[in-house]
Amino acid sequence: MTLMMITAIASLFLPALVGPQLLNHFGWIHLFSFLTLYSIPTALIAIKKGNVRKHKIKMIMLYVGAIMIAGGFTLVPGRHLHGVFFG
Repeated sequence: MTLMMITAIASLFLPALVGPQLLNHFGWIHLFSFLTLYSIPTALIAIKKGNVRKHKIKMIMLYVGAIMIAGGFTLVPGRHLHGVFFG
């Protein structure tokens, strides 16, 4: 989770080059960075309070949102990884 937090923070400094931008910097993909920055601390607070169910839901949402969906968006045509994998 520490590495996910570091990556989410670092990604906020990268400008969106594909699609619409907010403030000439942020794009739709940045929403997943904010999701990560919100989900991890709240999941840690939940488990410290003994709320396993809430922690589990937060972690599943984080996995699906920040890893599966955001990871899928990195393969959209026009992005660097699309060129790497599909030429």
